[in-house]
Amino acid sequence: MEDNSYVVKMNWNGVNENNSLNGVNGKGLNGNGIQHKTVKGSVYKSKQKSHRQRWNIQPSEMSINTLNPIRAIVDGMKLTPNPEKPMIALSIGDPTVFGNLPTDEKVSQALKDAIDSHKYNGYAPSVGYQKSRDVVANFYSCPEAPLEADDVVLTSGCSQAIDLAITVLCNPGDNILIPCPGFSLYKTLAVSLGIQVKLYNLLPEKSWEIDLQHMESLIDDRTTCLIINNPSNPCGSVYSKEHLKHVLSVASKNCIPILADEIYGDMVFPGCKYQSMASLSSDVPILACGGLAKRWLVPGWRMGWILIHDRNQIFGKEIRQGLVKLSQRILGACTIVQGAIESILNDTPQEFYYRTISFLKSNSEICFSELSTVPGLTPVLPAGAMYLMVGIEMEHFPEFQNDVQFTERLVTEQSVFCLPATAFEYPNYFRIVVTVPEEMMVEACARIREFCQHHYRPSSQDSNELDQ
Repeated sequence: MEDNSYVVKMNWNGVNENNSLNGVNGKGLNGNGIQHKTVKGSVYKSKQKSHRQRWNIQPSEMSINTLNPIRAIVDGMKLTPNPEKPMIALSIGDPTVFGNLPTDEKVSQALKDAIDSHKYNGYAPSVGYQKSRDVVANFYSCPEAPLEADDVVLTSGCSQAIDLAITVLCNPGDNILIPCPGFSLYKTLAVSLGIQVKLYNLLPEKSWEIDLQHMESLIDDRTTCLIINNPSNPCGSVYSKEHLKHVLSVASKNCIPILADEIYGDMVFPGCKYQSMASLSSDVPILACGGLAKRWLVPGWRMGWILIHDRNQIFGKEIRQGLVKLSQRILGACTIVQGAIESILNDTPQEFYYRTISFLKSNSEICFSELSTVPGLTPVLPAGAMYLMVGIEMEHFPEFQNDVQFTERLVTEQSVFCLPATAFEYPNYFRIVVTVPEEMMVEACARIREFCQHHYRPSSQDSNELDQ
């Protein structure tokens, strides 16, 4: 029986008056010997295909290469809490978990008003409503780094903003520089796209400042992006104006654009000042990524943005057009939140921000003070964000090979879960999230102290000094 399968080509001008294809040298399409029969002008008989004999569905290379280090480590840990002690999770970077840090009522009301208006139930442009982008531009614009609506791309959370920024700047085989320790998503996104990751060191003894010499040594002709996270996850550090200028100098000298992850922007403790990268840059083009998640305490609302800072037109039209095209892969940020964003940004009272910062600072100080006197631990005092890093002097805990085993046993014995910093490419530290209620923070520190006292072993030198 004749195979009557056809390929339909609509409004295609590749057929001449003799029903032959332009440029196919008389052998059919692309010279492959397939004969084409015209039916009603534009229907061609296709080559008969052989059938597969069995199912053979394989995951894509991108899916295979996608790995979240936090999930890979945590999912492999044996987390069985002590049944006699209620679990205290200091591991999750979500300020809403315990219910003690609700968003402001005006933020909630703005969302309710947007829903009740029935204006935001349809599709928005992939980069966001013009009015919403204008609101974000006005909120973050400053004389040193002016913004307009066209400089803003609204995204589904800051995570998508980072994804778009990396994807528009890098090709497979390129490399990006990311902080160590640093937010694990940078590596997850880059490696899945075939982009090499190079880790530049942060210095705990200098409140996690960047090792500028090490960072610059990693740059080569395939380096296409430098990621700066300030304030920092997982470190809770906030860089000074002078330090950021040094970073910009390295980027300028080597002509490397910056992806500034500033999701914790303005979440800094009293006595410390937050400075955006763009406000200090005279020539380095910057894609600044931010969102509502942390400062407004609504991570589940999935509203982020990219702010394009390119006063010298180094990015030019191409990067902007690339971001627009990439944003069209999905249908953009939540329209309801876009409808509420003007009120969220302009009407949230300053007292709400102050109250949140005050709480985070107090909890950080409690945690730092309590753990500073625990033998074998070295906490680093944060200056912002929601985190505190604690070093483990592993030589004093010989039962454990690494931070993963240390934190795993901490769960088993004390029902306190801290994230091992191996998840951030920085072994022998753990990260504490300081958003838990104060009494829970105090209790967690007491349990950590008890755990360390039980497992701490002085070194031989310490023992000799005690004997003397």
